[in-house]
Amino acid sequence: MFMDGQSMEEEGDRLRWGVQRRLEFIDFRLFWDGRFNRSDLTATFAISAQQASADIGQYEKFAHANLRYDRAEKAYIRTDDFVPAFIGKTIERYLLQLVAIENRWMRPEDTWFDATPPVELTTLGRRPTDSTVLLRVLDAIRRRQEIDISYASLTGSTQPSRTIAPHALAHSAGRWYVRSWSKDHNDFRDYNLNRIAAVSDHRPAAIDISLDFEWIHQINLDIRPNPKLSAERQAAVAAEHEMTDGRLLRPCRLSLSFYLMSEYNLDVEPGILKPEKQQIVLQNRDEVTQARALSRQMSIEALARASQGTRS
Repeated sequence: MFMDGQSMEEEGDRLRWGVQRRLEFIDFRLFWDGRFNRSDLTATFAISAQQASADIGQYEKFAHANLRYDRAEKAYIRTDDFVPAFIGKTIERYLLQLVAIENRWMRPEDTWFDATPPVELTTLGRRPTDSTVLLRVLDAIRRRQEIDISYASLTGSTQPSRTIAPHALAHSAGRWYVRSWSKDHNDFRDYNLNRIAAVSDHRPAAIDISLDFEWIHQINLDIRPNPKLSAERQAAVAAEHEMTDGRLLRPCRLSLSFYLMSEYNLDVEPGILKPEKQQIVLQNRDEVTQARALSRQMSIEALARASQGTRS
C-alpha cells in the first residue's frame, strides 16, 4: 500500500542509518535524474548486488508508485506519480549543493548527482575562509579564550592587532561573523571572519558572555508586503515568504537584526525606494532599532561595572 509523505518519513526514521541513506539515494536519483539502476547503488555504497536488490525492494514497499522498471533501458524510471518519499524535507540542501559545486566548495563526486543541470551563479565571490584562522577561532570559542587577531577594518583603523574573546559564529547574506568581546572597546562586536588575516596567542578569557544582551535577547520582526505594491504582487510576496494573513513574525537576535534589515532594505523608511526595490517592509522598525540600541548600551554599562569591580 502506498503511504503518504508524512507516514513514509516517520517509517523512514525507524530504519537503520545505512538503509535509510540508500533509500534516500534512490529517491534522490529518481528526483534529479529520472532514473537509476542497481549498479548506481553498488558503486556508490560499495554494497553487493544482492543488497542493492534488497534496498530497491524496500523502497518499493514505501513508494511503489514512484518507479517502474524499463527492460529496454535496464533501469528504474521515475513515474508521473512520483512524490519524494525520503528527500522532501531536504530539497534545499541539495540545491545548496549545486551552489557549493559551482563555487568549488564541494566536488561533484562528493555528492549524489550523476549529472548536474546547468547552473549559473550571480555573485561577486569572496576569498576562501582560512582554515587555520577558523580552527583557532573555534578553539577559542570552545575553550573560552581570548585571542589576538590581525584584522582588516572598514573603519580605517591602522591598529595592527586586536584582542577579542569570541563566543559564537553568525551568518548573514553570505558572510560569516565572529561574535566577540573586544578588549580594546570593552563591548561586544561582530568581526567578519574573512577579514581576520591571522590569529596569534591565546589565554583564558574572564569576560562574562551573558552580558552580551544584544546576542542573548531576541525580538520578532513584524514583516509585511509593501502596501505600495498592487494587491496581486502583495499576495505573491506573502506567498514567497510564507506569511500568514499577510504577516511574517520572524524571531531574530537583536545583534543580527541589523544584517537582516540591511539585506532586505528593512532599515529604509517606506516610500523612499520604489516598491519593487523594497517588496517587504518592517512594521516595527523603530521598536527593533530602539531595542538594539538599548541592549547595546546595557551591555556597555554592565561591562564597565564589571571592569571596575575587577580593578578594585
